[in-house]
Amino acid sequence: MSARGALRGIGGATVALFAALAFTPLSNRLHGVLFPPAGPPGPAAAIVVLGSGIDHGVLSDSSLRRALAGVVLFRQRSAPLLVMLGPASGGQLSEAAVRVRLAQDLGVPTTALVADPRGLTTRDEARVSWEDLAPRGMRRILLVTASEHMPRAAALFRRVGFEVVEAPVEELSSHDGRPQVRLELARVLLRELLARAYHRAAGYL
Repeated sequence: MSARGALRGIGGATVALFAALAFTPLSNRLHGVLFPPAGPPGPAAAIVVLGSGIDHGVLSDSSLRRALAGVVLFRQRSAPLLVMLGPASGGQLSEAAVRVRLAQDLGVPTTALVADPRGLTTRDEARVSWEDLAPRGMRRILLVTASEHMPRAAALFRRVGFEVVEAPVEELSSHDGRPQVRLELARVLLRELLARAYHRAAGYL
């Protein structure tokens, strides 16, 4: 096959894959297989909410979703301590600190809150959470993060010694049929699968 023919074949396959991801339920079904819904979370010693981004003191949409999910779990008395993670950005308050303020405004007592801005990666967050909670004898945690991120995050937290109860947050709907949502779902799935492969190759999982 000539180089031109090979390029045409690759181009055609790329267009076909794009069409399948955007205009068929392929992305939705892959999401359902790779990230099945979790059952209702049980009680734990602490709720740990992973970071997801802040811009000039304003929480990203996913960060806000995760923070609110943590507050809901606390108000359901799923655990007596709520740990908010997330680093600072641009010299402003850290994501963790902004989330703690939000939780206080929503009625969570200051004594039940911990803000830790030290984690820059999920591995960092697992380590600093262990440093915060292990000395208190708190090893069973409710872990709050995106459903796509949960398998890798839970594995990293278990590796440092936690007993993890998964409390995933749906940040992207796996039932939405709009092409732009399906493409975003495919992008997130690919990113997470590549991240898992990297962590396994590096010996982190």
